[in-house]
Amino acid sequence: MKITYYLEVLSSWCAWCEPTWDALKERYGTRVEFEWRIALMKPEDFPVSREQCDWFYRRSGGTMMHSPEMLNSGWFEAARAGIYHAPNLVTEAGRDFGFEGDDIRRALSYAALREGKKVGDMATAAAVGAKAGKIDAKKLRAAAESKAVKARVEASTREFFAHQISQRPAFVLTDKIGDKAVFSGLVRAEPLIATIDAMLSDTAAYASHAIHHGDAPKS
Repeated sequence: MKITYYLEVLSSWCAWCEPTWDALKERYGTRVEFEWRIALMKPEDFPVSREQCDWFYRRSGGTMMHSPEMLNSGWFEAARAGIYHAPNLVTEAGRDFGFEGDDIRRALSYAALREGKKVGDMATAAAVGAKAGKIDAKKLRAAAESKAVKARVEASTREFFAHQISQRPAFVLTDKIGDKAVFSGLVRAEPLIATIDAMLSDTAAYASHAIHHGDAPKS
């Protein structure tokens, strides 16, 4: 079974969802294949001011997640008009240096949403990512600015929208018997766990039937 997690580095809801991602990994271990992919937000999906951003943070962090700590809107830059590709490109570029895990993207998210660093700037994003991955910042930036990395991010973003969803975090669950479940915008573990358990149970039942009865008759 496979879980694909679609995310945007600067999404506050993706930040709130990280404990769920960790809980799923701990619960299922090697029984499930885990992967993340970048799904860039559209420019119009970003706040238009720090004031609006803080309003969103009070709703998500305070009202919805009951967090004692408010996210930091210092990363916001009105002049960017909603274009914040740098932290996502740096995150994807980390793959070229062997980083398929969560360290680089989490470092960038923390730098922006907790420390208020303006990671929309490529130099800043590359410096944060390089420190997290212990990579040469110039090499990481060169990879992040490459056509290959840009193409991969654009492709994964298209995949995200191809599922006819628009909210991040999003999870696409697939198994060996052809089932698929899609969750968009949910951050809590319970509905994901219930679905994963059901899919694993069904897959196990199919495997048991195959052992006892073989393949289906051809005619």
